[in-house]
This record gives sequence, C-alpha cells and structure tokens, in this order.
Amino acid sequence: MNINGMGTTGYPAWQGARRTRQNAAGKSFAAQMNNVAGAKPHTSIVYMKTDDMLYSGGNGTGLSFYIKYAESSTEDDPTVIAKGVDENGNEFEQTIHINKINPKCATVVEMRALEAHLSVDKNGGLSSLPPETGEMGLHDRADFMDMFQKQISDMRLLGQQKLVAYYQYSMQAYWDFMNRK
Repeated sequence: MNINGMGTTGYPAWQGARRTRQNAAGKSFAAQMNNVAGAKPHTSIVYMKTDDMLYSGGNGTGLSFYIKYAESSTEDDPTVIAKGVDENGNEFEQTIHINKINPKCATVVEMRALEAHLSVDKNGGLSSLPPETGEMGLHDRADFMDMFQKQISDMRLLGQQKLVAYYQYSMQAYWDFMNRK
C-alpha cells in the first residue's frame, strides 16, 4: 500500500522510482548530460516562398519542403515537384501526380500538394489539414479523412463549433476531389 508518498517498506516511493530510472537507463544523470552536450546541434532549413511555389513550409519533425508545378504538368495530369529535407536532414525530391493522390492513404507532402492545387481555404492559418500532420515524417502515410473525422469529433466535444464547421468544409473539399476521379 502506498500512502502519502510512502512505499511498502517505509521509504518514500520516489526513491525506488529514481533508482529504477537510473538503472533502466544504465547511466547516471551526469553521463546522460555529457551525451547531450556532445550531440550535434539540430539545424533546420526554411524555404522562403517565391511566386512560382504552390507551398513552402514544414512541420514539427524537421520536415521542410516546397512545392512547384512541374514543367510537364498539364490540365489533365497536374504534376508537382516537391523538394526539401526530411525529418533526418536528408534532401529529397519527389514528383507527385495530383490525380493519383488518395487522401485515405497519403503522405503529408502529397496532401500539401493537393491542398495547394485545390486552393483549399486555410482559414487565415497555415493549413487546412488536421494538427496531427505536424508529427508526420516524409514517408508516413495516413488516412486523412479519418483524421478529419476525429478532429471534427474532438472539436464538437470541446464545443468549438467554428472549428467543427471549418474542418467539415476542409474535409468536403477532399471528398469532392475523390468523388471527381
């Protein structure tokens, strides 16, 4: 039984927890801090948006990129080029055919391309996409339609009717795109 911070042996419960954390890590706090001090600093790359870019931005993982229409892009086959650095700092370049994007199984880069191509209203913000996209890496795929439905449900639960309406509007733009194919 643990009452008022006392463990079963009469010692404060935090002493055993601290010992367990130290043993689990296998290193003292000082050794862990020395590892952090020796780590390379994380640098981020930011692409400044130019007139020929559809999108420029990134997310909280360190993923940073910009999107432009490809020279080969046509009205029947809109195609974009995405260039940037992934969450590990590695450069990438992708060719994305807009008509092949499936919002039920897409990457955040594909969805940013689709968002820009469709000119989905960003409601004065940075994105029409749910906040979870801020945690996605370059190759992570997600069902964005489920993400929208979860966000709508959460906002409804919180009584945020304006956000409910906004995410419904955004989700509808992507449903319309899928139904047009």
